Amino acid sequence: MTRIAVIGGGRIGEALIAGLLESGRASKDLAVVETAPARSEFLGERFGIRVTDSVADAVTSADLLIVAVKPHDVDGVLTALGKAELDNDRDQVVVSLAAGVPTSKLEGKLPAGFPVVRVMPNTPMLVGQGMSVLAAGRYAKPEQLRQVSEVLAAVGKVVTVPEAQMDAVTAVSGSGPAYFFLVVEAMVEAGVGLGLSRDVASELVAQTMLGSAALLEESGQDAAELRAAVTSPAGTTAAAIRELERGGVRSAFWEALNAARRRSVEQGTTAE
Repeated sequence: MTRIAVIGGGRIGEALIAGLLESGRASKDLAVVETAPARSEFLGERFGIRVTDSVADAVTSADLLIVAVKPHDVDGVLTALGKAELDNDRDQVVVSLAAGVPTSKLEGKLPAGFPVVRVMPNTPMLVGQGMSVLAAGRYAKPEQLRQVSEVLAAVGKVVTVPEAQMDAVTAVSGSGPAYFFLVVEAMVEAGVGLGLSRDVASELVAQTMLGSAALLEESGQDAAELRAAVTSPAGTTAAAIRELERGGVRSAFWEALNAARRRSVEQGTTAE
């Protein structure tokens, strides 16, 4: 079984730990690095795993070193990893979940030739329905990429892309849940405006979104086909779609995602 050290015990780190233990992809010898005492105590009690405040202590016996910290904390983790006893001969791999940090920066602060895999996760990982997108660094072997993919499958779906596409990935799936929640928020507010209670409007929208996503996943049809199937000529849905198109919903999404991609590029340049 793959031995794992998770560096960072925040929400994403906690979600990953829960998924790994529940799926059996990690055993109780999984180690977590967390410096906040209260958070450290919580994780140890909840999962019955070893929690330490020392990066060097956690990584010496691990195969996968998963960096699950905020981008501004990556430098400190890399410095600690550089001082740890990392070993290329043991096929250890650094897996970074930090948004916008390119593999070149990670590789530059690790021992020469050390394998790195960059991951763009998203928050549905918290309920085991995440979308994790992988990009291999220069030295990561295909079997190491497969190993990382199998581990992250514990908390959702996994795809692999060239690193040059990671800024677009960030715009689509990394930031995507926020767009979804904004649409939900707008629909609930509209439902309230039409006379529904907030509780009823919220339940209607949430279940409609959940069911629509399942239909898209399981039907084998694309979104355009499914939309057309609901949109009867001159019907209620057609009237609503006409107003959304008049409001420029497609161009708004294009501009929004393009802005997110540009910002991701800027953050990556700064991280370099």
